Amino acid sequence: MTDITIIVAATRDMAIGNRGDLLYHISDDLKRFKSLTMGHPIIMGRKTFESFPKGALPGRRNIVVTRNISYTAPGIETASSVDDAVKMCEGAERAFIIGGGEIYRQALPVADCIELTLIDAERPDADTRFPDIDLGRLCVSAPEFDREDPKTGVRYCFLTLSNNNI
Repeated sequence: MTDITIIVAATRDMAIGNRGDLLYHISDDLKRFKSLTMGHPIIMGRKTFESFPKGALPGRRNIVVTRNISYTAPGIETASSVDDAVKMCEGAERAFIIGGGEIYRQALPVADCIELTLIDAERPDADTRFPDIDLGRLCVSAPEFDREDPKTGVRYCFLTLSNNNI
């Protein structure tokens, strides 16, 4: 059975995006995203896909969840729901849910784990948020913001939350 992993970068108040873009572009987070997802199917909503300036991400099977059955773009496959997208990944060792907010909400019940980059900030201006999860219940200990992006000074940490805690 395919392991389903949600991968997301969110602030302490679970903000993930604004106006179709990420809130932060943290180099180590982007490298980690690439390292973890390379060679695996990635599942995303149409708006997330359309936010990629160069289209489909190379080295990964790109599955776009959309209600528009005629939607097409180079390098992608489409699915009408998260459940259908997950079924398309049968046989793969692992598949990643990469956003956006509504796709994350639909994927939480089927996710085996969450790879979370937790950013030490709050963004009330954000228009897209990760679904409410109780980090206090999910984390074994309080997150330590042990990393700092040299370009922006933003502090963050990487957390892996397993299904038995979601």
